[in-house]
Amino acid sequence: MKKLTVEDLSPALFWDVDKSDLDFEKHKSFVIQRTLEYGIFEDWIKVKSFYSKEQITEVALNFRTLDPISLSFIASYLGINKTEFRCYKHAQLHPNYWNSFID
Repeated sequence: MKKLTVEDLSPALFWDVDKSDLDFEKHKSFVIQRTLEYGIFEDWIKVKSFYSKEQITEVALNFRTLDPISLSFIASYLGINKTEFRCYKHAQLHPNYWNSFID
């Protein structure tokens, strides 16, 4: 496992947090989710080389929210049906009527 620091990733990922307090082991869920949703592909490559596939799987399956594109990407990378993810189940329980079609 390689060493990863905040400076290795795009500055836009963690603009709203105190970077000196960010611990990549303690906050792995936050780091992985931010990278999936807002990072560039190079950020994903670095995060993927830092965390094991098992760690990413454990964390990603329990995300409460994740945008549809990121969900499809991580489901494909992990080889897991997106219906298994907590964020998918949560979205199905709480549909967004604002953007739904009206007949």
